[in-house]
Amino acid sequence: MKEIVVLSGKGGTGKTILVASFAALAQGKVMADCDVDAADLYLLLQPSKQKTEEFWSGKTAFIDKKFCTGCGVCEEVCRFGAIENFKVDPISCEGCDFCFHVCPEKTITMRDNLSGHWFISDTRYGPLVHARLGIAQENSGKLVAVVRQNAKRIAEEQGLSYIISDGPPGIGCPVISSLSGANLALLVTEPTLSGMHDLDRILGVCRHFGVPALVCINKYDINEENTRQIEGYCQRQEVEVISRLPFDNVVTEALVQGLPVVEYSKDGIAREIKALWHRVSAVLAGADK
Repeated sequence: MKEIVVLSGKGGTGKTILVASFAALAQGKVMADCDVDAADLYLLLQPSKQKTEEFWSGKTAFIDKKFCTGCGVCEEVCRFGAIENFKVDPISCEGCDFCFHVCPEKTITMRDNLSGHWFISDTRYGPLVHARLGIAQENSGKLVAVVRQNAKRIAEEQGLSYIISDGPPGIGCPVISSLSGANLALLVTEPTLSGMHDLDRILGVCRHFGVPALVCINKYDINEENTRQIEGYCQRQEVEVISRLPFDNVVTEALVQGLPVVEYSKDGIAREIKALWHRVSAVLAGADK
């Protein structure tokens, strides 16, 4: 079993589009949507939920007004302005426990948060593990870990060959949770200044955790000078640019139809994405040697 995670230093580079196409192309796989803050892989895979579980993480303060004397100490010490008129705003509360420890009457308790839900679903391409983080909730890194653990369990139980993960953008905690322990990272970038800058950041994260990385330049032909700069940078960093995908309106047409690109079309960029998956799977197979 091999796990590949598709990442980028920024959003909007085309990660989900590639993962959906990989799901249609790969044999014996489970998909994991690790972008729990803004999950959208389900829009293309159209899953049927088989299991729904609650995700509890973090704590929120609660003041029992029956025993509160109104001394105001909790309001004074709260650095987040979460307590007003002896009532806790659950959106502003960071669960730091400070008010709990300083309350002279011990009327404040810390209650567990229902931070979101995670799901196991069936799709026409295979099982999908995905999640939805609640509004203004944190600890998305922990929820990503839950998604990956269940994807791995399914892969082991069903004897599947691949875990294909759609990673979150950026370089923060959810990305680290998505990346650590993976066999390969496919970094999707675009020939823009922000794309070039954020490629450097995410490549640094991959190296820190010892995860081999490949680079795919999406929409390479919108600025071929920047594309050459990215290729030169990757050559200096000894990272392979495994694919250059052209801009193609077929991608937008496929999204409108709710289909992976390789199912909507067989030519042009669909052929390039298919070739990309064959190269990626060959690299994963070579990791056993």
